[in-house]
Amino acid sequence: MKRLPLLLLLLAWSAGSYAQQQPHYTQYVLNTFIINPAVAGIENYWDVKASHRHQWTGLNGAPVTSYLTIHGPLRKSDYPEASITGLTPPGENPRGRAYWQQYTTPPAHAGVGLTILNDKTGPLNRFSITGTYAHHIPISARTSVSAGISVGMQQMSLDASKLDFEQAGDPVIAASTLLNKWRPEVNAGIMLYSSSYYISAAVQNIIPQGIAYDNGKVVGDSLYRGKLVPHLFVSGGYRAFINDDLSVLPSVMVRMITAAPVSFDLNAKFQYRDRMWVGASYRIQDGYAAMLGLNINSTINIGYSYDYTTSSLNTVSKGTHEILIGFLIGNRYGDLCPRNF
Repeated sequence: MKRLPLLLLLLAWSAGSYAQQQPHYTQYVLNTFIINPAVAGIENYWDVKASHRHQWTGLNGAPVTSYLTIHGPLRKSDYPEASITGLTPPGENPRGRAYWQQYTTPPAHAGVGLTILNDKTGPLNRFSITGTYAHHIPISARTSVSAGISVGMQQMSLDASKLDFEQAGDPVIAASTLLNKWRPEVNAGIMLYSSSYYISAAVQNIIPQGIAYDNGKVVGDSLYRGKLVPHLFVSGGYRAFINDDLSVLPSVMVRMITAAPVSFDLNAKFQYRDRMWVGASYRIQDGYAAMLGLNINSTINIGYSYDYTTSSLNTVSKGTHEILIGFLIGNRYGDLCPRNF
């Protein structure tokens, strides 16, 4: 190896280490669809999000993640009355307490989505593309439940040009740039949501997939083999109004991965009307993050986050940067932000 970090990252995968294999995200609060397929079609328009995340900048071979997500309803339906969320008159907030006290659930409907993701760490690269189907059902006047499933393909590849070998032409790695050919990827999730809270559970990589050098043709010590394992994400949040213009959303995310410690995120998002928001996050025993978002208009929104790690990596890392841009297509009533929680 040219650098020790690459050696550690490669061994973590090839030796079957079950640390988090799915990418980290800081702004999943702004795009919950990237975690849970049950979100697909939750609004009455098509939501497009593109994101780029550079983790641990300054560290050679650090993770870089980019994705594009698209989701929306299979068939648009008219709400009982046009929303006033696109209006920003002076004085009383059109989306203050009164608006949410009159909130009613949308009718039962289906949604679909698409996710294209590329996650690169050192010499390793994971590319995946999945399609999503979800269904939303109101269970009361103010509460809905949804369930969704994503099915697609993923590929792990290895850039052998970034490796140095004691023996030229190493038969395990040097002759092959692929750890595996295309393999299936299946994710699923459920969500309970209302005007003031949500509870979400999602599983990614439901079907464990083996990864092996030379597509499994090399037989030997377990050093040559690894496995992509399921990841379980459980989250929940509650919105409260500080005053008619300012609301706060505290939330928590719990990650459970086979043979790895449970990890927690504690988040708080403060939103001024429907125009802008700031937030903070604490990942236990890992670091802190600050977030900022702006709804430019009823079509475009952007978000940025910066993570500071408190682990030993902070001696070489200059932090993590993540940027996200969103487009709302077919936003008939000009909603500045989601009307469903």
